[in-house]
Amino acid sequence: MLYCIHHQGWVTSSPCMVELGKLILKHHPSLYITILTITAPFDTGATCSYISAVSASVPSINFHHLPTTPLPQDPSSYRSSETITLELITINNPNVHQALRAISSTSAVVALIIDFFCTPALAVAEQLNIPAYYFFTSSGTDLALFFYFPILHRNNTRSLKDMN
Repeated sequence: MLYCIHHQGWVTSSPCMVELGKLILKHHPSLYITILTITAPFDTGATCSYISAVSASVPSINFHHLPTTPLPQDPSSYRSSETITLELITINNPNVHQALRAISSTSAVVALIIDFFCTPALAVAEQLNIPAYYFFTSSGTDLALFFYFPILHRNNTRSLKDMN
């Protein structure tokens, strides 16, 4: 089970999750890959044709579209599309929970692999006793920095923006 959000071309211009699914299938052809998706309100619709093409060419990969969940505020009231993305992921945890339970009732869910933006879904995986893993597509240096943030937070009382 893979989980990502359609944001700013994530699925279409940089199809990392789909390529990860193909790589998993190359090494484990007996598996089926399900990609949970949320469509953001600013989605251009280009993802629909891409998803159809992937579904037709790789039958072992299917897409499970989570129900549309309304934002608590008008989209124009958010500071950025990234803020909307993070809000959507958080408020969709009940939908992710329901989808994982439904899918696991008919199939074995071996793991949940999430992109960095889908961190709130870790709590859902834990509730359902499903191992969860990050698929981190940035460089090793970026990953090391993210691992270092908790140490900075623990050892400093000032905001990062106030540090030299």
